[in-house]
Amino acid sequence: MRLPSVTALARTSVEDIEQRRRLTPELADAITDAGFARHFVPKEWNGESGSFTEVAEAAAAVGETCASTAWCAALYAAHGRLAAYLPHEGQRELWEESPDVRIAAAVVPPSGETEELEDGWLLSGVWNLASGVDGAHWILVSAWTGEGEARTSRIFAVPRAQFEVSDTWHSLGLRGTGSNTVRIVGAFVPARRSFTLADLARSEVGGDRCHTVPHQLVAAAQFVAPALGAARQALRDWTESTAVRVRADGRPAHTAPGAQEVLTRASAEIHAAGLLLGNALGRADLSEVTPHTVAENVRDFAMAAELCAGAVGRLMRAAGSRAQAVDSPLQRRWRDVTAVTAHAALDFEAASALYSRTGFGRSGVSA
Repeated sequence: MRLPSVTALARTSVEDIEQRRRLTPELADAITDAGFARHFVPKEWNGESGSFTEVAEAAAAVGETCASTAWCAALYAAHGRLAAYLPHEGQRELWEESPDVRIAAAVVPPSGETEELEDGWLLSGVWNLASGVDGAHWILVSAWTGEGEARTSRIFAVPRAQFEVSDTWHSLGLRGTGSNTVRIVGAFVPARRSFTLADLARSEVGGDRCHTVPHQLVAAAQFVAPALGAARQALRDWTESTAVRVRADGRPAHTAPGAQEVLTRASAEIHAAGLLLGNALGRADLSEVTPHTVAENVRDFAMAAELCAGAVGRLMRAAGSRAQAVDSPLQRRWRDVTAVTAHAALDFEAASALYSRTGFGRSGVSA
């Protein structure tokens, strides 16, 4: 990954994208130039078929500057991996000319209406929360097809010319992600540009590692990495400001036992989150995939997100009234991390339900 240009531009654009509530075209191009869009594109189309560890570490690094930029970068990469589930001719249509294709997605929950035709589907509907869609060349959306026992949730790849974007993203956190609403009216989607949601659970034999693991094993990594980067920088922001703050009684703020405990606990939580994420990515890249491995990753992604949110919340509460200012970097990072951890993919209750199905009654369950 070539990160200096994207991090430098994100640093100078952060206020602009907060106001615009979307990435600038220049920043979207910088993300592409850094290698995110092509990271999981199959090598057949001159992509990287890269590792999960590399892209998550890159997203976390960008997240230290701007979580919104990191979020879109991670999702452009992840959606390239999703598009690799398309039939071969559909992949050709996306990537024959270049692997540097930005793809947005709105696949959960299914929405819209479909009419099955002889060689494809007629697709219409509205899909919400499509992060980075203003800068995307394609979008993946999901809708129900068929009826009764044949009813299936199916994912469709739709080019930019066939969808409209509505400016609906007015959020507290991750303001710059432009997670807007998409409208499609009567778009024909040929069979080569569709696959089923159930296909995401399959493990293909003989392909590159990133294309041979089930989606659930890795799905939440793209959300945790930006939060980890933002939490790391929040810790630096708080430490630097506290080091020069003076309390009302004239003593340095950093000499107070409470401040020392905040620093120690928050740093440990963020470090632990990084270890959890790193271990989960290592499993994704190298380990044998079993139902328990999948459950461990879902657990660790959710726990890492909780640790980041807890640490940044503690830093924010200890920062004093100055951190509440609209130009405070700490409050922006707090908003962004809070928004990340609200994502359904990081729900700890759901992670617990999955893990308990493989954990109870299993010999050798380890911490």
